[in-house]
Formats: sequence, C-alpha cells, structure tokens
Amino acid sequence: MSPTSSSSPTATTGGDQPELKRVMGPGLLLLFIVGDILGTGVYALTGQVAGEVGGAAWLPFLIAFAVALVTACSYLELVTKYPQAAGAALYAHKAFGKHFLTFLVCFAVMCSGITSASAASRAFAANLATGFDLDVGNGVILLIALGFMTLVLLVNLRGVAESLKVNVLLTAVELSGLLLVILISGWFIAGGDADFSRVVAFETASDKNVFLAVSTATSLAFFAMVGFEDSVNMAEETRDPARIFPRMMFTGLGITGVIYVLVSVCAVAVVPVGRLADSETPLATVVQTAAPDFPISDLLPFISMFAVANSALINMMMASRLLYGMGRQGVLPPFLSAVHAVRRTPTAAILFTTCIAFGLITYVSLSPDSPVVALLGGTTSLLLLTVFAVVNVSVLVLRKDEVDVDHFRAGRVLPVVGTVTCLYLVLPWSSGRPGDQYRIAGVLLLVGLVLWAVTWYMRRGAAPAADDPDRKAPH
Repeated sequence: MSPTSSSSPTATTGGDQPELKRVMGPGLLLLFIVGDILGTGVYALTGQVAGEVGGAAWLPFLIAFAVALVTACSYLELVTKYPQAAGAALYAHKAFGKHFLTFLVCFAVMCSGITSASAASRAFAANLATGFDLDVGNGVILLIALGFMTLVLLVNLRGVAESLKVNVLLTAVELSGLLLVILISGWFIAGGDADFSRVVAFETASDKNVFLAVSTATSLAFFAMVGFEDSVNMAEETRDPARIFPRMMFTGLGITGVIYVLVSVCAVAVVPVGRLADSETPLATVVQTAAPDFPISDLLPFISMFAVANSALINMMMASRLLYGMGRQGVLPPFLSAVHAVRRTPTAAILFTTCIAFGLITYVSLSPDSPVVALLGGTTSLLLLTVFAVVNVSVLVLRKDEVDVDHFRAGRVLPVVGTVTCLYLVLPWSSGRPGDQYRIAGVLLLVGLVLWAVTWYMRRGAAPAADDPDRKAPH
C-alpha cells in the first residue's frame, strides 16, 4: 500500500470517493500540536500532581515530557515513512498484520480521544458555570456539556480548514492564559512574596516512597503531554508531511514542555501545596493569590473554558480521522470512510465518534462526586501509554520494510527505551494508578472486543469466494 501522494483538491481514493483536502502547512501543524498538548491537563491537574509529590510538581511534568519526546521519535519515523491517516492503528497493522490487534489499538486510541474530549466538555461546562457564578445542578451541567459537544460536532462537520481556524483562535487563548499565570506569578515572585523552598520539597503520602510518588504523579502528568500523537492522524491533510513533521513535532513539544515546567514551578512557589491540591481550578487559585486585586483573575475560568474547548475539538477531529483511516483500509466497516462530497470531511466517522462522546458524558454525569478530570485523564494516559508501547515496538519490526522515500529515523535505542518506560507507567504496582482507571479502560476494551467480533462476522459473511479474481487482501 503506497503512501497517498496526490494533493489535488479533486483527487479520489478509488472509484468516486474523494481524498481528504491537504490544507495544513508548517504553521497550522505547529499550532495543531501545541494546541492539542496544551489544555485540560495543565489547567486542571497541576494541583493534583503537586498533591502527589509536593512542591516538586515540575519533576513529573519534566519526566512526562522526556517519555513523550522519546515516543515522538518513533511516531516521526512512522508518519514520515507512511504519511497516511489512522496513526498507531495503521502502524500496528503494518507491523503485525493482525486485524484483532489493529482493531484493539484503533479502538484504544479512539477511546482515549473521546474520553479526553468528554472530560474536557465537562470541564467546559463547570468553568462556564463558575465564570458566570451560576448555582446550577448536575443536570444543567450535563446539558451544557452535551450542547458544547454538539457545537464541536458542527465545527468538525464544517471542514478541517474551519476546524483549524478555530484551533488557531483557541490555541492563542489557552497559551495566553498560561503566559498570564507565568507573568503574574513572576511579578509576585519578584516582590519577594514567593516561597521557593517549596519547589524542591517532596511531600508524599504516608504509604508511598518518593520513587512511587513520582511515578504516580508522572502517570497523571502524562495526560498533560499527550496530544502530539494526534497530529499523525492528520497526515493526509498535511502538505509535504515527510519534510515538515519532524521540525514541527520537536518544536511543539519543546514549547509545551518549557511552559509546563514554568507553570508548575510558579504554582507551587506562589500557593502552598495543600491549598493547590484541593483546588478544582488550580491556575485560577495561583492568579488570585498572586494578584488578588487584579481583575484579570476573574477571567481565568473563561480562559480555562476556551483551553479545554480546544482539547475537545482536536481530540474529536483525531478520533474521526482515525476511524476514517481504518474504514478506508478495510479494518473497520467501510461506511466509516464516507467523505462528504462538498465539505470533504469524514461525515460518518464524525457522527459515530460524537454519539460515543454523548454516551460517555452522560455516564460520567451519573457519578458527579467522582474526580472526573483526574479519573478520565488517567484513563486516557493509561490507554495511550499502552498504545505508545505498541508503536515503539512497531518501529523496530518495520525496519525490515524498506520504502523508497526519505524519512526520519529514530535509531535502535530510543524505541526500546520508549517501550520500557511506557510499560512501566502502565503497570499498577509501579505507577500507583487507582483501580478505577483500569476498570474504565477494561470496560471500554470489552466493548471493543464485542465490536471486533461483530465486524469480523460481517466481513466473513461478506467475503468473496477464495477463487474470486477480484478478491483483495486486507491492508
């Protein structure tokens, strides 16, 4: 299966099915990566990361950045070698050729995107209520979250160019919010009111040693670093992906890594760890502490609202493109590869993923006392770390597959390091993850197994005879 090479707006993928439109250059790709990484994680989980390790909250973010960087190298080798939609699922399929494994990887990545977007929609609704000082119940929050997800659906259906324009705006807003936290905290620190002794102080739970506490915090902080992998699902909508992907990926990861470390250092220097960990809006707490009379602090809930909105939009774009790619490759039912003739967007995949998001948002809303963002964020990182381990192994397996194109090379050591570190952060006895994360992931994968069985039965029933000259081997 050769890489898609045509970028013509009238190109087709066999028959009358149009290709996705290539609209992403270096600037849009960089904003996509930065906008996807920034968002729900750092805005909502900084306090909980600090609650695990104390003032050294910057260390888990730094370790999560290193793990993400190593795995990003594997993604870069594969996306420049096979510049097609579907990402990790496509790489696993090429490496192992097992439809069962491919389906599970596809479903895990899709669920991670939808889970992340669903958590973001709940955070959006909660921040909206906080920003307008609305005293509403869980039912109203649910309706706001579903309404917001409907808006994401409409933007996604409109087209990738329109979605990326919204992404540019929302990325600017969420980036300005984080810079605002850094600048106001810097002003507070320059005035001599900060306590920098907290920045190097470890304060772990009584039942955890420092190493386990750091591992637990890193597994949580990793949710803030995920997002770089979403960009590979936009490969068919990127101009000259083999050339621009490595440069933009490293630049985007570098920018977000520096911002996360600065934000976490400022947060623990300005606000005592206990108060920071107990806050549902930790960055707003930082700004209100550093500048209590500064009216801009009242804007933080709205900035947070835009930040999580961006996370939801990009994750839903990723999930729909992934299903489109797998439908096109014949791993999932072919109706998921349907593209709107005018808008050139994967309509069926967008509608399918949105329906799942509606169900997940509603389910989460039935347990309003649960730590929604931390629970779903941890489940997202759990699923993705497992997928990342598969991707790192796939790089080594696919070294035997020579292609006649120049592509990025991750070397032999980094994929091995990436595999070991990702698996370490997945295991319960090393990462300290709560059992609820494994239970949610297990239920989601069980649903995946049921869907795989249905898909296998449908393909088996529809398969042509073995002697049919038109029979095509699955890609």
